[in-house]
Amino acid sequence: MSDAVAGDGFVREIPFRGAATIEEVAAAAGVSRSTVSRVVNGSTAVSPAALDAVNRAIAELNYVPNRAARSLASRQTRALALVVPEDTTRFFGDPFFASIVSGINAGLRSSDYVLNLFIASDDPGDKTTSYLRSGSVDGALIASHHTSDTFIDRIAAAVPVVYGGRPVRERGTDYYVDVDNVRAGYDATRYLIEQRYADIGTITGPLTMPGGVDRLTGFRQALAEAGLPEGALADGGFTTDGGATAMRRILDAGPPPRALFIASDLMAQGAISVLAGAGLKVPTDVAIIGFDDSPVAETVSPPLTTIRQPSFEQGEQMVTVLLDLLAGGTPPHATILETELIVRESS
Repeated sequence: MSDAVAGDGFVREIPFRGAATIEEVAAAAGVSRSTVSRVVNGSTAVSPAALDAVNRAIAELNYVPNRAARSLASRQTRALALVVPEDTTRFFGDPFFASIVSGINAGLRSSDYVLNLFIASDDPGDKTTSYLRSGSVDGALIASHHTSDTFIDRIAAAVPVVYGGRPVRERGTDYYVDVDNVRAGYDATRYLIEQRYADIGTITGPLTMPGGVDRLTGFRQALAEAGLPEGALADGGFTTDGGATAMRRILDAGPPPRALFIASDLMAQGAISVLAGAGLKVPTDVAIIGFDDSPVAETVSPPLTTIRQPSFEQGEQMVTVLLDLLAGGTPPHATILETELIVRESS
């Protein structure tokens, strides 16, 4: 059998009993055993067609390499992975990631585990997944994932996983550390209502992410409870540029709302710059409340009223849960941390 995909271009069906073997994956994909071995070990010396066929066969057979199983049983690698399905610009530009990685590092300090970082943006998940399923790590931490990041399911099928944030497809077997984003969005909006603002809009995070969806849900709950209509809404993508673009869209649509709940400090920073360019002052013309209480909140002018989320503690707790799992413990499936309203000059 050669490294080429089966002649008909499709993965062949084979009978499956118990745990799949590397030979069964090779037969299903129509490639050699060595090709499957190269794929699961993350080698780039595989044709795109063969890579696709092997990954489809792995997914269909739910194949976990024997080496990974031995590693999980003995925990001899002493390595963990942090997988961040974002581009490098967002990863290195968002203080949230610096804080959560610092927390993860602090959580690992007293252990003998080392951390491998995977910024899985341009890779659709194949290279990262193959490496993590090969037995090279004992477990994985997943931060900031979207509905399109289905490759994470293949990682979770091979090694213990702890999510930073509620998983996109939450299952009873998942473990995650998060804040109550619905409550936090509600608290932020409720604060603006209590300041007697009646025309309140929002700039959301990506609605492909649970955090973005949940904060918007809380915003809407607070308005509905107060009997107020929903103001202007735009998606700012959790970035400074995205917040600026969203603010321009809101201004282009008509007079801005009297107040805005903006679901991250970075987006608020971008929005404030656009408002200033339009001759509008914060909070005189538009009051703003952000989210994160990142360093940006204190350096932007005026300093931001914001919701503080404990990102450093979140990283520490993610490690605590994962190490507990690897030691055979039974940690809680959901660890929910407290947020706090921080009042400054923007509202």
